[in-house]
Amino acid sequence: MRKAKMQLVALSFTAAITFLGSNIDAYAATNNKVTSVMPQAGITYALGNNQVSLSTLQQSVAADKAQAETSSSSSTSGDTVDLADAVTDVTPLASTVTDSVLSDIQNATGAVIQKSKDAAAEAASEDEEQSEEELFKSLVIAKVTNYVNVRDIPSEEGEIVGKLYDKSVGTYIEEQDGWYKIQSGSVEGFVKAEFCVTGDDAVELAKEVGTRIATVTTTTLKVRNGAGLDAEVIGLVPIEDELVVEEELDGWVKVSIEEGDGYVSTDYVTLSTEFVKAESKAEEEARLAKEAAARAAANKAAKSNTSKSSSSSGSSNYNSASSYTTATSSIGSAVAQFALQFVGNPYVYGGTSLTNGADCSGFVMSVYNNFGVSLPHSSGADRSVGAAVDGLANAQPGDIVCYSGHVAIYIGNGQIVHASTAKTGIKVSNADYRTVLAVRRIF
Repeated sequence: MRKAKMQLVALSFTAAITFLGSNIDAYAATNNKVTSVMPQAGITYALGNNQVSLSTLQQSVAADKAQAETSSSSSTSGDTVDLADAVTDVTPLASTVTDSVLSDIQNATGAVIQKSKDAAAEAASEDEEQSEEELFKSLVIAKVTNYVNVRDIPSEEGEIVGKLYDKSVGTYIEEQDGWYKIQSGSVEGFVKAEFCVTGDDAVELAKEVGTRIATVTTTTLKVRNGAGLDAEVIGLVPIEDELVVEEELDGWVKVSIEEGDGYVSTDYVTLSTEFVKAESKAEEEARLAKEAAARAAANKAAKSNTSKSSSSSGSSNYNSASSYTTATSSIGSAVAQFALQFVGNPYVYGGTSLTNGADCSGFVMSVYNNFGVSLPHSSGADRSVGAAVDGLANAQPGDIVCYSGHVAIYIGNGQIVHASTAKTGIKVSNADYRTVLAVRRIF
């Protein structure tokens, strides 16, 4: 019996180790992400867990069977909102191991095993942090006022092949005579080491310059005021929206939305850290040409398609978009003035009506639609429209100001107009009331 018991214990121990696994995945993203400088961010390091749940761990030894069957359990819970599409934030399955099973495993193997799933999660989190630090050590991060040139040879006589902007990152390849050879985006070349940091010095800086993003993967996600399903719902976030992560917990992340900081389950977001990458000469030229063409097209569309009827805004009490477009004012200013007349109207999640209710991106989309410009109904997607503007200091009326899970229209004098929350509706706020992720210009 003793031998049989030890075999059963050994099998249980092997099964526990087999299923409690995680892996780390690092990759370079090619999509354009968060940036407040001219080139858009594109390097993403993502750490993901293969979340495995042990729903039962039964002990068949006669003396322990009843206790094991009572202690080993799993639970699944979720909730939905009647919005035509489901809203989900299900807590991951949890598993427990009885004291007797732990005792038997320790007696049979001599191993010291922590029974708490919180302790296991903490250990996994520490492993992730260590792995992330190893990734960050391989980065080269620019610390300059504007940018540092990337050259084809480790010399100031070398040809400039690209620019590594301040706080932008590349991957370290080697060091030669005070120069770092890097790969960043499509750019490979040398930057002066004195203008960059790498190795241990890059670890902490990477955490400061990188933006931790949670991208929503479910149709509509609830944001709660605590890390649990019993916590109050403070806001809703649509699929593919991107939220800035403030803190990472076991199975939950704290994120920033318009209604305030809240928590979402990691089951329904993907996490990544975003940095700005280098830009080659060819890419810079292509970007500037594309942005100029897009602005020309938007101006042409605005002149030919700007609404002349007040009915386009849903009520004769509102002026048409064309009434704000004059020979002496910019189209951007006309956009801002047109948008301001809807202040006081309601906020409606998923809405696009300037009079009956719109959410933040629906408001921006509908305002611009009156000027012949089509924009996505997504605050995350709005971060890649038009051309990048280098911060609020350079914003002009009509520019789109992007925040974590939110978007607004700049009206000048440091202010924005936006569909804020269900409580406040469409209103005017100071543009710097929250951290600005990007400013985009259409006209």
